[in-house]
Amino acid sequence: MKKIVLLVILSLGFLSHAQYQRFVYEYKFALDSTAKDKPETELMNLDIAPKGSKFYSKDYQELDSLMNAYMDNQIKSGSKDFKLAGMGYKGEIRYSVEKSYPDYAVRYFNTLFSDEYLIQDTRNQQWKILPDKEQIGNFNAQKAVCNFAGRKWTAWFTTDIPIQDGPYKFHGLPGLIIKLEDDTHSHLFELKGVKKLPETAEWKSQKEKKRYAPLLTLDHEKYRKVFKDYLQDPMKGQRLLFSSRKIIEMRDDSGKLLDPAEEMHKDEKRIKEKLKKQNNILELDLLQ
Repeated sequence: MKKIVLLVILSLGFLSHAQYQRFVYEYKFALDSTAKDKPETELMNLDIAPKGSKFYSKDYQELDSLMNAYMDNQIKSGSKDFKLAGMGYKGEIRYSVEKSYPDYAVRYFNTLFSDEYLIQDTRNQQWKILPDKEQIGNFNAQKAVCNFAGRKWTAWFTTDIPIQDGPYKFHGLPGLIIKLEDDTHSHLFELKGVKKLPETAEWKSQKEKKRYAPLLTLDHEKYRKVFKDYLQDPMKGQRLLFSSRKIIEMRDDSGKLLDPAEEMHKDEKRIKEKLKKQNNILELDLLQ
């Protein structure tokens, strides 16, 4: 399990929509229902700005930035030799979520192998606020429950931070959600730190990110179908690239030429085995 470095909770005096703030959550999750006793852990950032919020993996964001910088340098130099393997693997969570203010419209970005999607999700959580109150860390929190994406969720929100936002797609309570867990104890988000970002910080949508393939925009229902098709045939996009001759050659780290068809077969077997174990994803209704 990863070592988690907790941030110090800062004074709440600076909290307002007029400033850029980062709320750091520890996310514990078990994608395999047979391994709930061995959850994975990842740090997630919820960046809040006057325009809206962005929720993403700290580790994957850092890796993505490194990869983009590397690709830009190789293209500028005219090199066709792209070796990304040496950068390592950081971040299991590859999606990101944006919410716009004040309407809290949700945009979900995810990559399914070689295709990147923008899903406009119009579903809202129908919260039931309960009288239960509890001290969580430095905050006075109150309990709320809802059903969303095939799971029953319990949230603890605090009016000490009057922002109606929270981790992932969750929002709509009278204060920030500082703890959120489903009833199977498979997915848990818990606030661990708050950081004031520089006043020069700029909020940019993931939609504006430089990319080398088109961003595919879908509504949630169409994405459900795409996701199910992906589970059945995760290498479809790769085969299309190969058949269109966009994949010219593959080499290993030593420079040895590889057979693309053989490598794709290996990748397909590996990915299918991994997906088969991911039977306990956060949005459980995508598997139904």
